[in-house]
Amino acid sequence: MRQLHDEHAAALWGYCLRLTGNDRARAEDVVQETLLRAWRNLPALDDAQGSVRSWLFTVARNIVIDDWRTKRSQSEVTVADVPDGAGEADRTDQVLLSWVVADALARLSAEHRAVLVECYYRGLPVAEAAERLGIPAGTVKSRTHYALRSLRLALEEMGVVA
Repeated sequence: MRQLHDEHAAALWGYCLRLTGNDRARAEDVVQETLLRAWRNLPALDDAQGSVRSWLFTVARNIVIDDWRTKRSQSEVTVADVPDGAGEADRTDQVLLSWVVADALARLSAEHRAVLVECYYRGLPVAEAAERLGIPAGTVKSRTHYALRSLRLALEEMGVVA
């Protein structure tokens, strides 16, 4: 066993290190398990039967594969129904557009921004928006008109076109 270790341990260690993605602890475990299996099968290890090193490398490879399969099967979740492919759509464009609009809103005056937030984002009718803002309903209507024009201009300046 000592001769087997002296002749093949360094090469086996390097091979196991590559197999485990440079995970030193896992590679040590694989080398130890491989040499343990070699010790258990010492009478069967004979150069006349084939290369001892290739037997060691094959055992090490099988240990890593078995461990990978075990972990994969434990992390898989079975479901009764196959999920439909129509899942949620990619919302990246919506998120980016909302950032651009938020940036354009920040360029508006506080009065224009306030009426747009109340009327469009909170969805309040003109009368309720006027009450919340403490201004007449007619002022909310005119500010909304001019705020939308200013917002369109800010978006155009930012390179957003309809």
